[in-house]
Amino acid sequence: MLKPVKAKSVRAAGGRFAIVASRYNARYVDAMLRAARATLQAAGAAEVRVVRVPGAFEIPVVAGRLARLTAPRFDAVICLGVILRGQTTHAEHIGTGVTQALIQLQIETGTPMIHEVLLLEDEDQARARCLDPDHNRGAEAAHTALEMARVIRSLPADGDDVPF
Repeated sequence: MLKPVKAKSVRAAGGRFAIVASRYNARYVDAMLRAARATLQAAGAAEVRVVRVPGAFEIPVVAGRLARLTAPRFDAVICLGVILRGQTTHAEHIGTGVTQALIQLQIETGTPMIHEVLLLEDEDQARARCLDPDHNRGAEAAHTALEMARVIRSLPADGDDVPF
């Protein structure tokens, strides 16, 4: 059962965010992108940089490059894509590969990778998760990015001694 996206009052406090969005299945990804961008801008983000890639498989390489930039350093990278299952296992392989790569990237870089590369059964599921404003996963991704930026800022910097 789909849960509605709940608006949270997290402010960006001048945060910088990158969005890597697939062009494939553009109808659905574009709707998530619009919602994510609007949510970040409403929260007061200082920068929202959008990079478009051909498909979901190409998202991790660009997300990794953005996460490794030092000027500006992004508070989070939001990854948006829609993979629709077909009659082969190709979609499953793409979804698994993207997931594993994004997990590894956030561990290696310390930059949150917000994973909204959706592996869906059909266009009905895509419409429900991407086109319905009450369930738009792009808005949900932006809320998660804002919260993770706050969490990461609250932690000590790398190399700081922290008494436990």
